[in-house]
Amino acid sequence: MAKTTLTLENVEQAVYGGTILGGGGGGWIQAGLQQGKLALEVGTVDLITADELADDDYVTCVSLVGAPAAKQKYVNAKHFLVALEMLQKAFPNPIKALMTNENGAQTTVNGWLQAALTGLPVIDAPCNGRAHPTASMGSLNLSEVEDYISYQAAAGGKGEREISGFVSGKLNYTSNVIRNMSIQAGGMVGVARNPVKNSYVKEHAAVGGISHAISVGEVFLDERDPMNKIEAVATKLQGRVIKVGRVRDFSLVTDGGFDVGKLFVDDLELTFWNEYMTAEINRERKGTFPDLIMTFDAGTGIPVVSAEIENDQKIAVISVPKEHLLLSSTMSNHALLKPVEEVIKKPILP
Repeated sequence: MAKTTLTLENVEQAVYGGTILGGGGGGWIQAGLQQGKLALEVGTVDLITADELADDDYVTCVSLVGAPAAKQKYVNAKHFLVALEMLQKAFPNPIKALMTNENGAQTTVNGWLQAALTGLPVIDAPCNGRAHPTASMGSLNLSEVEDYISYQAAAGGKGEREISGFVSGKLNYTSNVIRNMSIQAGGMVGVARNPVKNSYVKEHAAVGGISHAISVGEVFLDERDPMNKIEAVATKLQGRVIKVGRVRDFSLVTDGGFDVGKLFVDDLELTFWNEYMTAEINRERKGTFPDLIMTFDAGTGIPVVSAEIENDQKIAVISVPKEHLLLSSTMSNHALLKPVEEVIKKPILP
């Protein structure tokens, strides 16, 4: 497949498809649309396949880290570019392409602005084909690579909270530093991190994940009726609508740079850690992360992330088994999934 020059139509498709694949996280629709359109106003964005790079070419991940519901979060174009420039200055090999950490409303278009500003292409292989809460889940199982040294740079915040910096070291420690930077910046930072060879990307990333998000968005946008939109998406993803009802007992706490909470849709209980983690009725599981659980406004059909749910809102919930998703190798790593149980106080691992 030859490279694809992305269009404004692709921006809308990628953002709505990404929102759905975000599973409750991955940022905000309007911010994603704004970010994607800005990229195309600034320059050209080319999407390439992994096969268009040499195996020893280096690809780096660009992402947002933080809590979508944080009230003081602020990341602009300068922050994205500063983070990438700091990383390239510190890393000894040239970066040949950019990759996003996951699919989501904002995260699917991560890197598009940096690509437009630098001329680098975006590779059609996000670190994960769905959104996930921790940086380690979007780090291509580098936590399992002995002696791997992580390079990470971040920038964000406004006024006295504006912050930027570079760090290198063991993956877990550097990721914790970046997460703390997001807290100090008011809730979110733009990040460039963890350059790896393209051969490693092919083995561990969600190859084809960006074009998949675009195709999901196309199906969603082609339908007019709200419930038809939701049903069409569920069919496309080989999932199903598991509940349509009213929200009650919604709770959300922003803690440690994450949004954590739960809600009920009639008798269906959902828990989330940025993304939806579990769906169950009377303790019977209808979905368990990394299965995709996603909410939609039943009146408009628009996907609704966990941080913008409101009590008494009528929503539809879909569940898609993980077997039907494009996922990173991290999504079968029990050591990376175990922390979910500690946060939501429910079992995740089989």
